[in-house]
Amino acid sequence: MKKIFKKTSALFVAASMTLALAACAGGGSGTEKTGGEGQAEGGSDAGEEITLTIWHQSVSDTDPVKKIIEDSVEEYHKLHPNITIEQDGVTGEQYKTKIKTAFAAGEAPDISYMFSGGSFVKPYIDAGYLLPIDEYLSEETKSKVLPGMLDGCTFDGKVYTLPTVTFLANLYCNTEMFDKAGAKIPTTWDELLEAIEKLNDAGMTPIMMGEKDRWPGMYWYDIVSARTAGNKGLEEAFGDPTKFNSEPFIKAAEKMQELVNAKAFNENMMSMSYDEMVEGFAAGQGAMLFQANWVHPSIQADTSATKGKVTCVSFPVIEGMAGSETEFSGGSSDGYYINVNCEHPEEAVEYLSYLSEKIGRDGYQQGAGLPCWNTEDVDTSGLSVLDTESAALMETGTSYITWWDNIFPAEDSETYKDLVAQLMALKITPEEFAESMSKLSPSEFY
Repeated sequence: MKKIFKKTSALFVAASMTLALAACAGGGSGTEKTGGEGQAEGGSDAGEEITLTIWHQSVSDTDPVKKIIEDSVEEYHKLHPNITIEQDGVTGEQYKTKIKTAFAAGEAPDISYMFSGGSFVKPYIDAGYLLPIDEYLSEETKSKVLPGMLDGCTFDGKVYTLPTVTFLANLYCNTEMFDKAGAKIPTTWDELLEAIEKLNDAGMTPIMMGEKDRWPGMYWYDIVSARTAGNKGLEEAFGDPTKFNSEPFIKAAEKMQELVNAKAFNENMMSMSYDEMVEGFAAGQGAMLFQANWVHPSIQADTSATKGKVTCVSFPVIEGMAGSETEFSGGSSDGYYINVNCEHPEEAVEYLSYLSEKIGRDGYQQGAGLPCWNTEDVDTSGLSVLDTESAALMETGTSYITWWDNIFPAEDSETYKDLVAQLMALKITPEEFAESMSKLSPSEFY
């Protein structure tokens, strides 16, 4: 698998600014047995009755992929009457436990959602649980995937999945709250601290944080350390974790605790869940949120207090440090993988192709991410301001690093999230944090 740290190609960036949805029911899978308008040329329309199972983690009503999957099941059955798709989902952390148990017991579904990055999916590939799909993919299908987007789907030279959408983490600012507090949208760390002070003085919560689930806090350290060490410095530390016990990473830990001591976060951050965090921001309970662009549907919903009142910007730079505003967290795509024991692999890959492209197209239009598929022929007039702002930020990007829990080996990912939670709870010092980080295992992708 190629490195997660990379510059997305100029063609992808240009496309991401001009793409949106055409009705996907006629999108077609583009696999060897599937022709235009999604109609099968081979036996999958008229052969034996086939049931395929798929597990995913899109269960929240605010997650647009939930409806996309549900619609795909109905649409695909109409196109292929002999194929029935049975779908089931649970939330993120529960999903990780469920899928691990199912594979170990030989009870995994035909198609499984896997989180982006190698540390989650690679053990399943190494164990022989997942099927390489190269022989089932046509050149037509591969030609519709934007350049570079198959890199994250390829392990040891073999393609195991297809991309869906790609994500970018942004700093979301409630402009109405900023204006009322007389605060400026921050571009530097000092400006961020100034905004936090003014928002606090105005009786507002500066930043919404839901650290009960641990990974939202991880996102903060991910980006703060990118500003102190630069993405190149992060890449070096992933390959040699002893580098985490150095000045840039200690400085990032200090900055995290500086935010806590400045009362930047809601007082109940350690007991607030991710869903509660996003819902709270959408309800206008906090002025800032650092998250990926999958939060757009919640922020832009007709019922949200934030509709039309939020802008997204690159995370502030820390003056005198190595990072720049054009280095981002994100640039990766989650995917769906085929069980090596699937009885109908050809049909499973046909549906995988159909679903992946549909998520890429529909999901982009609905603010669930930036597309990995070529849809340059369709109308973009329905894109929201937030969607175009996020796409414009990606256009400026010089490098992207995916979420760290998808880079570290699985056990080390949990250790890292725990350390960030302890850091934010002021239970360990920045030096203790850095020392513990230096003992993690190297990532095999760096």
